[in-house]
Amino acid sequence: MLTTSKRGRDFIATHEGVVLRAYKDVVGIWTIGVGHTARAGGIKPKPGMKITHEQAMDQLEADLRKFEGRVRKQACFDNQHSFDGATSFDFNTGRIHNATWVKRFREGELTRAEESIMLWVKAGGRKIRGLVNRRNAERRLIFYGDYGHIKHAEGQRRSEPLDILPREQDPMVKEAQELLTARGFNPGAIDGWWGRNTKGALLEYQKTHPHLTNDGILGPATMAQLRRDALVVKDTMQKGGGTVIGSGVLSFFSGPPWQWVVPTVFVMVLLYFGWRNRDLIAARLNKLLGREVD
Repeated sequence: MLTTSKRGRDFIATHEGVVLRAYKDVVGIWTIGVGHTARAGGIKPKPGMKITHEQAMDQLEADLRKFEGRVRKQACFDNQHSFDGATSFDFNTGRIHNATWVKRFREGELTRAEESIMLWVKAGGRKIRGLVNRRNAERRLIFYGDYGHIKHAEGQRRSEPLDILPREQDPMVKEAQELLTARGFNPGAIDGWWGRNTKGALLEYQKTHPHLTNDGILGPATMAQLRRDALVVKDTMQKGGGTVIGSGVLSFFSGPPWQWVVPTVFVMVLLYFGWRNRDLIAARLNKLLGREVD
């Protein structure tokens, strides 16, 4: 009976990251340890929670037992590398039981299975660059046995001393630079190189958020927060704006005093998004007021 190998566990831990303080993932779900959420059972992450590294690893083992059983039920991952990759996929998505690529893999349609796994790159209805990287890594592992290089993986913490910088551009650093710039923090050139300006902008960003550690390290929690910021802004503009416009049109044709209905709906939408994303609003206010969060 196959279980996740040591390399497989390292693969998952690298891509998920090991975070010992609770944080919100890209869609706002409280997470801790190695990508652990309350849905998996065991530890229930909540604001301010901290755990030890040993607790994180124990919870990972417990989570893996659950996902390994789900992968075995598919009865098609009969070698170690494909089993490890499929377990990573289910660990991240929880959808191994109804993913089209699994059906195609079982039926031997490997080319189509490869294409299908790359469709699982969205969170909150939006395509996430980090998920594209994750799916690509899992695709290479499942179909070709390539475990990749940990130093370039999505979950790696960017904290290298400035005198031993990496010798190639880092796509995760470039994404962070783009997101920091969009939030009003200046990382300098958007070039994928980790340097003093990028670290300084990242540290300033962390200081505004109540759920981040002020360490200047581009780890999983900070990257998830940056991506979540971008998603919330898009959702507020598109969903909120669509609600207001739609309500105004309906009110106009149905007879009520639409000049009052539209502002009322607008305020309600703002209150809803404000309550749902109050930590992001607090971060924005902290930046505007120059306050630092401990």
